[in-house]
Amino acid sequence: MYKNLEVFRMAHAMATHAGSRQAVIARNMANADTPGYTAQDVTPFQAILDSETAGYAQRATRVTHLNGTVPGGDIQTFDRPGTQADPNGNTVSVESEMLHAVDVKRQHDRAITIYKSALGVLRSAVGRQ
Repeated sequence: MYKNLEVFRMAHAMATHAGSRQAVIARNMANADTPGYTAQDVTPFQAILDSETAGYAQRATRVTHLNGTVPGGDIQTFDRPGTQADPNGNTVSVESEMLHAVDVKRQHDRAITIYKSALGVLRSAVGRQ
């Protein structure tokens, strides 16, 4: 029942996005000394949200529904622009990646807080506290 509510779907998508971005940041940090490695990032959550709701496109709730795909399944990575390359061609800055990791933790915490708050409202509406 609660998975069909928009606020829970959005909180789940936000937490999934944060997890995907954390994986990309961890990969960047693991390759901080790899020659020629380019720092990567993922599309911001707001851009993904805007693209899903733009134009009032049909949304699929499962893969076979409406001949579509379930939104939020594919997180696109791209080379992070504006990074300075080291002499070996690597563009990863460990300090910058640490700041991005803190940002991702905040995004994940925000998603969990939204989920818990909406769950509390739902419990109050049903009469269970």
